[in-house]
Order: sequence, then C-alpha cells, then structure tokens
Amino acid sequence: MASNSRDKFATQVDAKTLATVRRVAEKKGRQLQSVIEEALTDLLEKRRLGKPRFHVLTAYERSHEQYGELYKKLAR
Repeated sequence: MASNSRDKFATQVDAKTLATVRRVAEKKGRQLQSVIEEALTDLLEKRRLGKPRFHVLTAYERSHEQYGELYKKLAR
C-alpha cells in the first residue's frame, strides 16, 4: 500500500509500546516510520477483511473448550 504522497501527523503512544516498536525497527534494520506504516496497513487490512482480533478469537476458543458440550445441548 505504498504511496508516492506522504502526510506528516503527530500522535501519542504508550512509552513501552513505542520502545518496543523502535526495537523492532532497529532489529530489522528499518526506519521507524516504515514499521509503523506496516502496522497501520496490517490493522486496516485486518479490519477490512473482518478478521477477529486475536484476543477475541482466543476468548472464543477458551469458551468453546470449557462450554462446548453445553453449546451442543443448547443447540438441540
């Protein structure tokens, strides 16, 4: 989703999150802006496709493991 046009913007982020993103960029030998752009692009693509967020899917799977038999009985 690279574009020739770039817009600057400012925002605030949790200090630990930003430090982690900076480490990822450094470890991969990339610029911070490219890692952030990749993260934003991934988020938008995930939302566009309607994929559930990881923590939602995990909660669903746990619930199904715990209450699967009950769900089957209720479905009857």
